[in-house]
Amino acid sequence: MEQTQRVPKSFGCFPHKGLKLSLHRLRSKSSSPQSPQSPITPKKTTREDELREVFRRFDSDSDGKISAMELRSYFASVGEYMSHEEAQGAIDDVDTDGDKLIDFGDFVRLMTREGDEEDEDIKAAFGMFELEKGSGLITPKSLQRELSRLGDVKSQEECEAMIRVFDTDGNGEIDFNEFHQMMA
Repeated sequence: MEQTQRVPKSFGCFPHKGLKLSLHRLRSKSSSPQSPQSPITPKKTTREDELREVFRRFDSDSDGKISAMELRSYFASVGEYMSHEEAQGAIDDVDTDGDKLIDFGDFVRLMTREGDEEDEDIKAAFGMFELEKGSGLITPKSLQRELSRLGDVKSQEECEAMIRVFDTDGNGEIDFNEFHQMMA
């Protein structure tokens, strides 16, 4: 299934998918195994802890603020180019105190807003594949119908196999929670 990329209003200068991918990379690096000398006890991390870790990656000079240069530097490190004007424009979109920098509060609001927009996109995509609007289920038949409409013709058996991959409760259908996990 081909997805269209949506450019978020808050960071109109780079694709949302790139930001999400970058954040995923950062989370993966920050959850490395503990050293052999320490007991292996899983540390519970909160959403705020995760955001603080990601914020620290952007805030290379550790002053508690993300500048246009730091934003450009981070995205260059993951292979995405952004001009100084684009970086400053992105910062201006979320800067609440007018200092031309992103503080942690601005960053949290941005990530929360991005997450809300992503959830809406997932709901809309799920709705496209539902058997009947509001039914809460994607069946092999509804998947086949929508894929065909999108130009990707699949047999009933192929659609059943596709659904089995993500059907965690084994009922032969995909509910919204299973779809959400599949899209994550």
